Amino acid sequence: MKIHLTSVFVDDQAKAEHFYTEILGFVKKHDVPLGEGVRWLTVVAPDEPDGTELLLEPAGHPAVKPYRDALVGDGIPLAQFAVADVEAEYERLSALGVRFTQEPVVTGPVTTAVFDDTCGNLIQIATQPR
Repeated sequence: MKIHLTSVFVDDQAKAEHFYTEILGFVKKHDVPLGEGVRWLTVVAPDEPDGTELLLEPAGHPAVKPYRDALVGDGIPLAQFAVADVEAEYERLSALGVRFTQEPVVTGPVTTAVFDDTCGNLIQIATQPR
């Protein structure tokens, strides 16, 4: 068993597509129209085109808003992405205008930082020791 697909709820799929591809650097894998402006829109890591897909899922379900509002209100990231160097990624993303809610923090062998994905979520990036 392995994880094939996971999702983040987004307020606007076009805005999310731009942020997740042009800013974060993911690559679009699937973009299938499902009617009325909704798409099956997934992205993957550029170095793992057949790896785990991230579905940029419309946040239309009534349970999504209170759930995300509670997470954001408490500063809890919805997802975590691995990066080779949190400090370098923090600098790169900050230069692109990404707003961080937590600057890089070293906790034992792990370094993390948290940013706002502009689509209603907090996302954590982490570097773990090799």
